[in-house]
Order: sequence, then structure tokens, then C-alpha cells
Amino acid sequence: MAFNRLHSGLSSYSTAAVGKDDEVSRMRNIGISAHIDSGKTTVTERILFYSGRISKMHEVKGKDNVGATMDSMELERQRGITIQSAATCINWNQHVINVIDTPGHVDFTVEVERALRVLDGAVLVLCAVGGVQSQTLTVNRQMKRYSVPCVAFINKLDRMNANPNRVLSQMRAKLGHNAAFVHLPIGLESDMKGIVDIIQRRAVYFEGDCGQDIRFGEVPSDLVSEMEDRRQELIECVANKDDEIGELFLQEIEPSIDQLKAAIRRTTLNRTFIPVLLGTALKNKGVQTLLDSVVEYLPNPSEVKNYAFDEDDIKLEMSPSRDGANPFVALAFKLEAGRFGQLTYMRVYQGKFQKGNYLYNSRTGKRVRISRLVQMHADKMEDVNEVSAGDICAFFGIDCASGDTFVSQPKLRLSMESMHIPEPVISLSFKPAKKTDLDNFSKGINRFTREDPTFTVHFDNESKETIVSGMGELHLEVYAQRMKNEYNCDVISGKPKVAFRETILRPVEFEYLHKKQTGGAGQFGKVSGVVEPLPSDSYMKFDFEDETVGTNVPKQFVPSIEKVRTITLSNYYPPS
Repeated sequence: MAFNRLHSGLSSYSTAAVGKDDEVSRMRNIGISAHIDSGKTTVTERILFYSGRISKMHEVKGKDNVGATMDSMELERQRGITIQSAATCINWNQHVINVIDTPGHVDFTVEVERALRVLDGAVLVLCAVGGVQSQTLTVNRQMKRYSVPCVAFINKLDRMNANPNRVLSQMRAKLGHNAAFVHLPIGLESDMKGIVDIIQRRAVYFEGDCGQDIRFGEVPSDLVSEMEDRRQELIECVANKDDEIGELFLQEIEPSIDQLKAAIRRTTLNRTFIPVLLGTALKNKGVQTLLDSVVEYLPNPSEVKNYAFDEDDIKLEMSPSRDGANPFVALAFKLEAGRFGQLTYMRVYQGKFQKGNYLYNSRTGKRVRISRLVQMHADKMEDVNEVSAGDICAFFGIDCASGDTFVSQPKLRLSMESMHIPEPVISLSFKPAKKTDLDNFSKGINRFTREDPTFTVHFDNESKETIVSGMGELHLEVYAQRMKNEYNCDVISGKPKVAFRETILRPVEFEYLHKKQTGGAGQFGKVSGVVEPLPSDSYMKFDFEDETVGTNVPKQFVPSIEKVRTITLSNYYPPS
């Protein structure tokens, strides 16, 4: 048996050592998406460790009170959930992979929307126990909306009642995917020892304290028959969507390993097939093979067609070349208030840009000088001098909105395809607990509405309340907590008040007696009249008619008489 250790290639890979076309082919932009508690952040933590990005792994709810690297917000570590998507960049086997870890709660679904909008591929993580769940369906729709190819990773095989076969059946039945295993588990639950690589017919064991050592061996004898059956099933699923393998299948010729891998890649890029990988991130098994599959099966920027629209609404295809021959075009897909001002996350679709140069917002036409370019690693920033097509980076000092397109030439008025923003579904009233906190309250509200397009605010003139709307109770609860943590402003939230209106149903006569004695000549007056309802199409209207004659009632008193209508109505129709 061979004993090998996989390395990330950090020391051996240099972008200067390869050509521009090869540089593009060695890039991957992927997102990690799944239902709540499927293990996305744990998978990402292992990816960072095995690629050499971090030297020590931490758990989402670890005993050392550190928390996962990508959950950099204090509130995320307290609750043990991902609230904001976080970006990082790793090197793996001489490939550069930009990774975005996304939330699983539906309340923060806009984070998944804008991440998938700018990514070329994705990893769909499924729980081996829970299988396809509600948010899995939502994430699947989002991937379909933006035509994002993906590989599936069935996680948590170490849990009791883990059943990857059931999860595969649910993927086919509930998601409608043409999917098949490329791995088989060697044991389940507490007996999980490794995986079987179906394509190369070998066992893969993850050894060492952190599973960093890979050992390849013979397939256990009790799994050989199942491996051959699953391999045949894999070939059939691919043959149904790929002409080359389909022809070999009809001729009863078994494809070679390279032919099968190439066919899986073609069908994955066309979204007609999904390879299903297995592992357990918590027990450090299967993550390295997941990274290998990301490199082998998911697209590089040159294999994804991206479009922009000009002023005449003509669709133009972006060039993925990194040589800088084409004008620079980038999309601002996320805003974040940093310590040094607004941090704008960008996906570069065309051209090259160096810091110190000027960019133009194609929506507003404003010119802005970019003095700092950074590459994000969770909440840490690494300065870079230039970015090119395919990169995901962040700019400082830009006043813009989420979804704005930036170009290097002022006459190039392009707009990238927009992202889908769901409508808010729940509303609450927000107000600061202390009147002295009004300034901080206003600052926080303004910042949150800029960062999150699903968090909306308006002031109700009738109830005199500030009404905030979002995607769920957790969504608004998190913003209330952030207001306290980040702006030292306690927020009182509650159900919005309902402004009731009353009207009369039939004509009624009224009389109002006015008497006032304050010394000297007193005041005395009596008003009589009739109040009757207007037609139903005159909702919220009020008509006043003066039927007095002569000079018994001076005309200067008539406007005051009109004002007493509210008093008389409240006397005859008190609130119920």
C-alpha cells in the first residue's frame, strides 16, 4: 500500500510561472451552500486547514471559545450560526480557489443569492441524516436561477442513522437531479474509516491527528461488488447525458478513468449531472477528495459565459482573459462597513485593474480613485496591487449600492445582469430604549439598509413608529442585537400598531353647546347639524356644507364650526 501526504501547493504554485490562459484555467470560484446545520462552515474550516491557510482548526461551537475562522462576527460565534457570507482564497494542487461560505438560514438568504450570482461553481452540502431539507430546495432553486454547476457532498456520515443512499434517492426525487455516487463509505456512524473511490477503484483512508495524511489501499472485499454496481450506475447516468460515453456504453466498451472523468466534467458544467461525494468534515474525512473534485469537475472563469448590457440593452459577452487587453468591468455584489470606511466586494469579469487608478460607476457616472485593493480572508484583509478577470476582491472608499457595475472607461456604460432580491416577509417596530441614542440608532439603521437589501425601514406617520421589515424573526432579532453590540444602542422591538379608522353608517343629527366664561363678556354658542356618510367610493373624504342664512351667525365663525366636527363625532361615536 502506498502512503502519501497531500500538499496544498502553496510553495510550488506561482501565477508568474504560468501563462495567462493557463492562469485562468487554474482558477475556481466556488460557494459552500446547504441547509441549516449541514456542516458548511465546518467543511470550510477543514478546507482552510488542508490548504495551509490556517495552522489550527477550530469548531463552530468549540470549547476553546475561538470559533470557526469564517464566522468572524461575534454574534456568529455566540449563536453558532453563519449570518454573513465570508470570502477567502486558497491554493490547492497548483490551483487558486476563491471560496465563499454562505449562511444556511432562510432569514439570510440574500447572502446566498448574491454569492451565487458571482460564483462559477458551488458545493451543495447535505446532511447524511437530514438529507434534502427545506433550505436545500431554496439553494437548489438559486443555483438553477444563476445556472451554477455544482458537486454534492454528503456530510456527517459519522452520525447515528446516517444513510447516504436515502439522500441520493431524495436528490433524484425531490431535486430532480441526475446524480450518482463517485464515492462509497467504508463503514458508517462510529465505524466510518474512509471512502472508496469508485472511478479509480481504490480505498482512501484519512490518517494522522487531523486526517491530513492520505493512504490509498485495496478496496475491502465486502465492498467490491457494491463498488462495481455503483460504477456501472455512474457510467449509465453519465452516458444518458454525454454522447461520447453514451456511444461507448452502447458498444459495451468500458471507458477509461480519464474518459470517465472528462465526461463527468462536461456533464457537470452543463448542469446535466451531479457527482455525489461522501465524507464527514467533523471527523476529518473526505475533505481533500472534495477539493480534488472541485478542481476536476467545476468550471474555471473561462468556461462560464457572463454578460453585460449596454445603453441600448444589447447583450455583450465578457472576456475572461487576464492580459488586460479588454476594458475593466466588475460587479459590486456586497457592501460592508469596515473600520476604514465602506468595504465593497467585487467580482471582476473582464480586464485588469491596478490600485491608484480610477474607476467609473456606470449607474451614476461618478469617478473614484481606488487607493487600496484587498483580498479577503474572513474578516482579515491582504493588500494586493492588481486584480484581473475572475478575481474576487474588495475595494475601499467607494460610495455605491449593491449591484452597481464599475468600468475603467467613462464612455463604457455597461450594466451586469442583476441579482434576485426577495421581498421582506415580516415587520416589527424598532425604537431606541433611550432618546439619547437616536443618533446611533439612525447610523445603525442607515448602515444595515445599505448592506442588506432585504432589510427595509420606513416611518409610519399615523402610528409614529419606525417599522423595519426582513426575512424572518431571526433576521430582525440579529439586527437588534447588532445595534446593541456595534452601536451601543439598546432597541425595543414589538408588533407594529394598527391605525384603526371609524365611520358612520347612517345620518344622525347633532348639537354642540359652547360656553366659556373667563371674566368680562362670556361666550355662548349652539351648533346644530346633520352628519351623514358619503358614498363608498369617497373613502377618506370629508365635505362640509354651510346652510346658515342671514347674519345671525357671522361668517368668520364658520371655519371654527367646521373644526368641531371631530369633537361632535367622538361624542356620538366613542371608540369601541
